[in-house]
Amino acid sequence: MDWPHRPATRPARPAISVLAAPLNIAIIGAGAAGLAAAYDVTRAGHRVTVFEGAPQVGGLASGFKADHWEWTLEKFYHHWFESDAHILGLVDELGVRDQVLFRRPLTMMYHDGKFYQFDSIVSALLYPGLGWGVDKIRFGLVGLYLRFTKNWRTLEKVTVDTWMRRWAGNQAYRSMWEPLMVSKFGERYAKIVNMAWLWARLHCRTPRLGTFVGGFQAFMDVLAGRVRQAGGDIRLSSAVREIRVDGGRVVLGTGTGHESFDRLLTTTSPRLFADITPQLPASYRSEVNALIAMGAVVMVMSLTRQLTPNAYWYSLPKDAGFPFLALVEHTNYMAPEHYGGDHIIYCGDYLEPDHPYFDIDKDELLAIYRPALTRFNPRFDDTWIRQTWLFRTRYAQPVPMVNHSQHVPDLQTPLPGVWLASMSQVYPWDRGTNFAVEIGRRAARRMLSE
Repeated sequence: MDWPHRPATRPARPAISVLAAPLNIAIIGAGAAGLAAAYDVTRAGHRVTVFEGAPQVGGLASGFKADHWEWTLEKFYHHWFESDAHILGLVDELGVRDQVLFRRPLTMMYHDGKFYQFDSIVSALLYPGLGWGVDKIRFGLVGLYLRFTKNWRTLEKVTVDTWMRRWAGNQAYRSMWEPLMVSKFGERYAKIVNMAWLWARLHCRTPRLGTFVGGFQAFMDVLAGRVRQAGGDIRLSSAVREIRVDGGRVVLGTGTGHESFDRLLTTTSPRLFADITPQLPASYRSEVNALIAMGAVVMVMSLTRQLTPNAYWYSLPKDAGFPFLALVEHTNYMAPEHYGGDHIIYCGDYLEPDHPYFDIDKDELLAIYRPALTRFNPRFDDTWIRQTWLFRTRYAQPVPMVNHSQHVPDLQTPLPGVWLASMSQVYPWDRGTNFAVEIGRRAARRMLSE
């Protein structure tokens, strides 16, 4: 299996061979993976048709915009890290690096009724939840080890729960890591996630976070524009309902009929791919359906005034009574002037796909979330809320269990000419636009070379 390595500071451009006879290629999904793949395939001289069920490109990184805003805002909060070599390499290829902004916002951790800064070595040493003396030393040594080791395959053989208890200590694990694991994966999965997942999050992330001028939607629109300029066809509001192989051709069924292609790359969730592909062998279908993922529920609010003094990210343990995993005050990171003077907050949570929050309406969920906002600012009241939006997806955060690498499907499926590149396959790395670009481009390279 073709596993990604830690990204270089600036990856080389993917080598895409130009074939004598251009291929007619379909790509399902106009998110970061699908558009990056389409960009490379069109540059190699092939015909590309991208099918996207939503009315806009961007996938989970797409944005929306109120009438009085200058910038778009992501439906699901996103940012880049300075170590995100794949997405930043693509930015350089597109010639738009001058549109990337990096800043260092504050991150806060909740402990015993108070919020504490937790985004540097100094703030970690001062964080009371880690205890004192030897517990602080163990925490520091564990952090250094995870930062510099590359041996993630050994770490995937043990759970976060077991490894962190042994090496960071019970005190640090119970007060910090366990509440966050439960908040992220729920009681059902928190203790079975493997340690390679946590390693990937700590190994190469940076405190400085980046965005694109105008919002991530603006970047996705630039990328889509380059695909179209090269002759690619991007069809919005065009969901694919069936995938089958007939006579050596890949046939896609949409609401307007059927079309055939030489090859297909789908960037949907593995389970959706299995649902719309009836010809999949039973063994492969079982492998795909065994992959577990958490969904995401995000409520966005525009406020008339600032909720918190200066912090961007608040990590919240659910055992402290918060109804969501994180509160993100976006306009403590990017200025309110970009949003017509509104102050923007996200209330975000990862939940199992059958959780009731995926079905209740926005007002019901607001009634659940709203009381928690006074814990961030006692002066808050409902008159501060100008507008709210609710976004949900049942496929957001893959759940990697012990020895997960043995269960990740290869990019090439058993069906001739059909390829799958999903967030579940970027393992051991975590989901996000950086590794979506990496896996999309890697799938394109292999698809054209096989």
